[in-house]
Amino acid sequence: MAYGTARIGKDHYRTEIDVSGHALVGDEGPGLGGKNVGPAPYDFLLAGLGACTAITLRMYADRKDWPLESVEVGLRLTNKDGLRIDRVLTIAGLDDEQMARLADIAERTPVTLTLKGGLPIDTRLA
Repeated sequence: MAYGTARIGKDHYRTEIDVSGHALVGDEGPGLGGKNVGPAPYDFLLAGLGACTAITLRMYADRKDWPLESVEVGLRLTNKDGLRIDRVLTIAGLDDEQMARLADIAERTPVTLTLKGGLPIDTRLA
């Protein structure tokens, strides 16, 4: 399973992140007191959903031996009628039936299901 750490010092609000051996930097924009040297927390959330969606759709098309050329996953966090994510799929190389199937699959990717279902978080002091 995935694992990670995030560490912040006195540098507002630059955060050094290690996720499964990959070094990342998170921050907030100037409007919230940061310097915008990395994605904000919700940006990482969208990145995870986008990557999971694109990878899952590629895997499915490959298993079906479909001529998928590309998938673009457009994501926007909005606050209309409550916080929500708008996701737009742009798919090249497939017919309408295949694209409809991938749109259906997108609703059941692992990260999509996690976000829709919620996830318990257990917090403790070390």
